[in-house]
Amino acid sequence: MTTKVVPGMLIAVPSADDVAREAAVRMARVIRDAINSRGSATIALSGGETPKATYGKLAIDQKIDWTKVGVFWVDERAVAPTDKQSNYRWAKEALLDPAKIPPENIHRMPADAKDLEQAAREYQALLETKVHVGPGGVPAFDVVVLGVGDDGHTASLFPNHPAVSVIDRFVIAIGETPGREPRLTITVPVIEQSRAVFVLAVGAKKTPALERVWSTSGSIAETPARIIRNVRGSIQWVIDKAAGGMG
Repeated sequence: MTTKVVPGMLIAVPSADDVAREAAVRMARVIRDAINSRGSATIALSGGETPKATYGKLAIDQKIDWTKVGVFWVDERAVAPTDKQSNYRWAKEALLDPAKIPPENIHRMPADAKDLEQAAREYQALLETKVHVGPGGVPAFDVVVLGVGDDGHTASLFPNHPAVSVIDRFVIAIGETPGREPRLTITVPVIEQSRAVFVLAVGAKKTPALERVWSTSGSIAETPARIIRNVRGSIQWVIDKAAGGMG
């Protein structure tokens, strides 16, 4: 039998709507605490339907002083910001516009740039300038939103790809691979330095991947989302019961 330990806090709720509502409440609390303690907060967003629903709740249901929040991205595909595959586009529709976040606080990942390597260097420089730096000079976001892919990936760190071993850069370009567009992504050190990570998952199809992440043994190369186990801040898994294998 595989032994599993869920690192951090597991919040399993009945439905996808409950996931969005619960995650928004918890994220807002962390953001407000950061603003109260340091005068500002930084968040890094992921794409996907589950985060999109959460962003909608965050924008509409939660009271946050968005003038004091810097918004960044975990990863982005090499597509235009208006493309239906763009993580920026979904965040804009669900959060940025409804919450009326000031444009100067929004830091889109320019993955549509002609030179992705240069774009990665520039985005890293932006993080080093705009995000509070933690131990080792690594940017430390107050909130990082992550998912776990059916294949066990998180951010744009995919199984058996060398990107998961990069520890000397904070943002890297990922070249085109079969079935995947080129993209930009933050790296393992940035995820591990996060003050609070929220992992969102919905549906029974997520159960096998979550089980691999929670297993006490396993390979980060094969299941990159296992890096979440090493996050130095808080980890909150906000999932529906189906994703947790609870029926």
